Amino acid sequence: MYQAIITGTGLWTPDDGITNAELVESLTTAVDAWNKSHADEIARGELDERDRPNERFIVRASGVEHRYVIEKTGILDPKRLRPHLPTRNEDEDSLQCEVSLKAIHQALQEAGREPTDVDAIIVGCSNLQRPYPAVAVEIQNALGAQGWAYDMNVACSSATFALQSAVDAIRTGSAKCAIVVSPEITSGHNNFELRDYHFIFGDACTAMVIEAEEPGKTGWRVMGTRLQTKFSNNIRNDFGFLNRSEDTPRDPLELVFRQRGRKVFKDVCPMVAAQIKSHLEDEGYQPTALARLWLHQANLGMNQLISKTVLGRVPEIHEAPVILDEYANTSSAGSVIAFHKFKDDLPSGAMGMLCSFGAGYSIGSVILQRS
Repeated sequence: MYQAIITGTGLWTPDDGITNAELVESLTTAVDAWNKSHADEIARGELDERDRPNERFIVRASGVEHRYVIEKTGILDPKRLRPHLPTRNEDEDSLQCEVSLKAIHQALQEAGREPTDVDAIIVGCSNLQRPYPAVAVEIQNALGAQGWAYDMNVACSSATFALQSAVDAIRTGSAKCAIVVSPEITSGHNNFELRDYHFIFGDACTAMVIEAEEPGKTGWRVMGTRLQTKFSNNIRNDFGFLNRSEDTPRDPLELVFRQRGRKVFKDVCPMVAAQIKSHLEDEGYQPTALARLWLHQANLGMNQLISKTVLGRVPEIHEAPVILDEYANTSSAGSVIAFHKFKDDLPSGAMGMLCSFGAGYSIGSVILQRS
């Protein structure tokens, strides 16, 4: 068995960013127009009046102040409220392939590796732009990598689930240098028409290089991984290829992301804290051993409660870094963005926990130690 080590990370951040103020201005115009056009149905009680957004609600509900998106003009157009994404020909790199390559090259540079050293690629993200051919195989071809590649989806836990798969491949020797990449173009599946959803998501792509540890190779040793799933309808996205064949057609906005936020908060926080604590205990560690928690970046209140429950006290800012104020919820990329940005200041021997949680429900925890 080989020891797996994360030797490099990469991050692609879109050029376009949207503030809460911009988002609120756009949706307010759209909501007022919708309410006016459906005034009769609302008066008869056939439709509910849509709520107007405000910045205070967004920050209070989530801690999000800004998000990066692949294209902002379409999102901020009150008559469109979704990004403009030009159709690409089959002989062009797909959008997810393009952004993945940017994050991967950055991760390879940090790891001191070349594309030809890579023999395994796993794309783990909440939404893939097509069923097949696999985006991972397309990336493998565009990168010039060897070996094998495949896609997987476990919603916001896709990156940690993919990381365990990569670690298992390294440990057994079926790969020597693997990449986990998470091209999260969440603006394509978000409902920007409703106050409760329009502010949640942002776009980003992360990449990690995982290798078999060798003398002189530095990085973050994977000391243990743990995955958990429990079915729940409280976070759903039903958009798929069978929709067009359903006997009762549905509005596309009824198919994309939706959640029962308060129920998710109540269910998930204790599950995540319990998994982190039991995972540490089973591996022979106490929470006091953790120098850092890199948590999924979905909601500030959730992260604060989970961190406090695990550590038994309110954490210092550096112990549980937050990036969702700038990036919003980037689904599976969120915890890896936190890891990417807040890992280099820790000394050799320091330990941390990378943890994701989301739809499924799904939870992935990874114990890391700096070599």
